[in-house]
Amino acid sequence: MTSVPSTPLLDTVHIPADLKQVEDRDLPQLASELRAEMIDAVSKTGGHLGAGLGVVELTIALHKVFNTPDDRIIFDVGHQCYPHKILTGRRERIRTLRQEDGLSGFTKRGESEYDPFGAGHSSTSISAGLGMAVAADLQGSDRRVIAVIGDGAMSAGMAFEALNNAGALDARLIVILNDNDMSIAPPTGAMSAYLARLASGRTYMGVREFGKKLTAYLGKTVDRAITRAVEHARGYVTGGTMFEELGFYHIGPIDGHSFEHLLPVLRNVRDNQQGPVLIHVVTQKGKGYAPAEAAADKYHGVNKFDVITGAQAKVKPNAPSYTAVFGETLVQEGALDDRIVAITAAMPSGTGVDKFADAFPARTFDVGIAEQHAVTFAAGLACDGMKPFAALYSTFLQRAYDQVVHDVAIQKLPVRFPIDRAGFVGADGPTHAGSFDTGYLAMLPGFVVMAASDEAELKHMVRTAVAYDEGPISFRYPRGEGVGVEMPERGSILDIGKGRIVKEGTKVALLSFGTRLAECLLAAEDLEAAGLSTTVADARFAKPLDEDMIRRLAREHEVLVTIEEGSIGGFASHVLQFLAREGLIDGGLKVRPMVLPDVWMDQAKPEAMYAKAGLDREGIVRTVFAALGTAHLTQRA
Repeated sequence: MTSVPSTPLLDTVHIPADLKQVEDRDLPQLASELRAEMIDAVSKTGGHLGAGLGVVELTIALHKVFNTPDDRIIFDVGHQCYPHKILTGRRERIRTLRQEDGLSGFTKRGESEYDPFGAGHSSTSISAGLGMAVAADLQGSDRRVIAVIGDGAMSAGMAFEALNNAGALDARLIVILNDNDMSIAPPTGAMSAYLARLASGRTYMGVREFGKKLTAYLGKTVDRAITRAVEHARGYVTGGTMFEELGFYHIGPIDGHSFEHLLPVLRNVRDNQQGPVLIHVVTQKGKGYAPAEAAADKYHGVNKFDVITGAQAKVKPNAPSYTAVFGETLVQEGALDDRIVAITAAMPSGTGVDKFADAFPARTFDVGIAEQHAVTFAAGLACDGMKPFAALYSTFLQRAYDQVVHDVAIQKLPVRFPIDRAGFVGADGPTHAGSFDTGYLAMLPGFVVMAASDEAELKHMVRTAVAYDEGPISFRYPRGEGVGVEMPERGSILDIGKGRIVKEGTKVALLSFGTRLAECLLAAEDLEAAGLSTTVADARFAKPLDEDMIRRLAREHEVLVTIEEGSIGGFASHVLQFLAREGLIDGGLKVRPMVLPDVWMDQAKPEAMYAKAGLDREGIVRTVFAALGTAHLTQRA
C-alpha cells in the first residue's frame, strides 16, 4: 500500500483561474505534484497513463496562459486529458476514472464546462477547433481556440483535411502538435527555443503581416513567389515547411517539458496571433515515471499497478482472450497460405495482428490511424489475388463505412473483416462500444456477416474467412476472455449461412447471435426448471440467415427470442423481416428481439452493463415469461 502523495501547491489549485496566482518559478514544483497525483490515481483505477504524463507541463502552461473555459482547449483522443481533469475541478473524483458512475476516461461535454468537445476517437480536434474558431469570428468574439493533437493522430487524413481547410480560411486557430513518439525535427536546445520565441513575437509576426499586405499590391504572382520564398527559407530552419504550405504559421520545435520555452511562446501567440498557427512541441510519453519512460507502449493503457515497482495487476484468465485466439489462428492459417496478409490501423496488439507481424513481417501492414485507407488498401490487395484481413475494432470500422460500401461491397471483393471489441467494452464506455457493425454490414448486398459464440467458433470463422473468395466477409468477437471451451487443433470451414442447434426443446426457442450463447444456455436451465422445454440455437450468421433453421424454430415453438450484442437494426431485424415475409408470425408465434438498449451506456464492468441492458441470464428468463404472460404463471400455480 502507498500513501497519497504530498501536494501542497496543487492543493491550492482548484480551477484554472487559480493558476494565475502561481508564480512562473513555482510551476516545475506544481508539475511534479500533478504528475505524482496522476500516477497515484491511475494506479488505483487503471487507464491511459503515458500520454497524460507527457503533457503535464503543457497542460499547466495552456491553462495558465489562456482564459479557460472561455478560451477552448480541445484534447485530441482524450488519452492525454487526465492532468486537465485534475486542474479543472475534478480532482476529488479523479480516483473514479473509468469506473461505474465515475469520470469518463475521455473528455466529455456533459462532464465539465472545461471539456468543449468530447473525444474518444482520434484526429477530430482540428476540425472541431476550426468550427469553434469560425463560430468565434462570426460572433465577433476574441476567444482563442487551441487544438492539442498527438503525432499519432496526425497520421489520419481527417487531420490534414482540417489543416488544409483552416489554412484556406485563414482562421484564428492554434494547433499544438504534441510530438511524443518520434520527433519530426528534434529541438536543439537554447537556439531552438530562442528562434521559437523570436518567430512568435510581435515584431516578426507584425513584419510578416505587413509584408503580406505590401506584396499584395504587387500582384498575386509576385506576392505568392515572395511569400513562398520567405516561408520556405524559415521552414528549412524550423522544420515546418509542410505546415506553412498548408497555410499555417509554424513555430518550433520546442521542449514541451520546459516552462521557460512554453510560456513565452504561448503568450506571444495569444497576444499576436493573426491567422492559423501550429506550435510543434516535443514531449516524452511517460515523463517523470521511470517504468513508463522505459516502456511507453506497455504504459500507454494500464491496469491497476504498484506505483513503486510499476508492476501491473494481472487477472489469471480461465480461457484465452478472443483477440489472442484470432491472432494465433491467423498465424496458423498464414503458415499454410502465403496469400494471407494482415492490416491494422495503429492497433497491432489491440487486434492481435502483432502476432502475425512477428511471424510474417512482410505480410503485415500498420497503416496508422487511417481506417478509410486501410479498407481501400485491402480492396486493392484483394483485386490482385491476396487474402487481406483488415482487423479493426467495431467502433473504428465505422469511420471507413463509405470505403466498405463503395470500394469493397459493390465490387464484391473478398476482403476479410475481423471485428474486435464487439458489444460492450467496459471502462472505455460509449465511444468504444461495438454496437452497430452487424446493422451497417448486414444491410449490404453480398456481405457475409458472422459472430463467434465462443473461442472455438472464432477459430472456425477465421478459417472460413480464409476459404471464402466470393465477396466480403466479416466476423465479430468481444473484448476479454473466452468461455473455456475445448479448442480444436485447427478450425473447420463452416457452411455459409448455416447455424447450429446446441440444445433441443419444444416450447421456447432462444436464438443467439454472438457470445450471449453462454447466457442463453444458463437461462435455458432456469426455464427448464420452470417447466418450459427450451431449444438453444447458435445462429452463427446474420447474413445469409439460416432460413431452414429459423423456419423450424418458428413452427415448432410457441416463443422465439433472438439475443444479440448489437443495436436495433441488426440480426433481429433480419430475422423479423424473414418471419414476416414467410408469414410465420401469423399463426400466433410470440417473437421477442433482445438487443442493446437505444441509449448511450456509460462505462461499467461489462457484466454489469449487460445486466442493465437485460442481456443476461435473468433478463432472458424475464423476456420469456413476459412473452408467455400471466396465463402460464397462473397455470403453473
